[in-house]
Amino acid sequence: MQIEVVSDVACPWCAIGVSALDRALASIGDDLGPIDVQMQPFELNPAMPPEGADATQYLSAKYGIGPEQIAVNRSRIVERGASEGFAFGARTHVWNTFDAHRLLFWAGAEGAPGSQLALKRALLAAYHGEGRNISDREVLVELAVAAGLPAERAREVLESGEFATQVREAERFWQEAGITGVPAVVINRKHLISGGQPAAVFEQALRQIAAESRTV
Repeated sequence: MQIEVVSDVACPWCAIGVSALDRALASIGDDLGPIDVQMQPFELNPAMPPEGADATQYLSAKYGIGPEQIAVNRSRIVERGASEGFAFGARTHVWNTFDAHRLLFWAGAEGAPGSQLALKRALLAAYHGEGRNISDREVLVELAVAAGLPAERAREVLESGEFATQVREAERFWQEAGITGVPAVVINRKHLISGGQPAAVFEQALRQIAAESRTV
């Protein structure tokens, strides 16, 4: 089974979705045979400048809501994250995520099995849990190393602009496939599970898809 998670590091519901999917896969274990999980790029804020933006100001301008509603929404997200094992912390800034996506693409192309998912988890925790600047290349190298990837190659990828074309092509592919919101979990390029669903929903869907594929 192939699972492709179309998502952005800047998306809180993607943090919830990845955590819930992790829990679902842990529950499934080896029941469904080999499962290949790949991270696919999607940028919520592709025009975000290098210096980023104040989170409250950005969300207020984008969605037309005030600080009070932003606080209410955030409280709901924090509660939902806790239910899926993801700890949200204070995050006051929004950052550009393109370099993070390039690093994720590299991890998927050259890294050991599991390193791309490990890097995605590290990026989400750094951004949403610790409020760190994941557009800072030294931070990105640090997170790559934490995911078991080589520092020198990570730095080379970031400084050279490598994998930029591949990320743009992948983003375009998913947009043309009809993905307009994330997280979008695509199974075997045939089935779509949208949004940050609970782990039980992911598990049930994956088991059902596997069962249906065995009867075809």
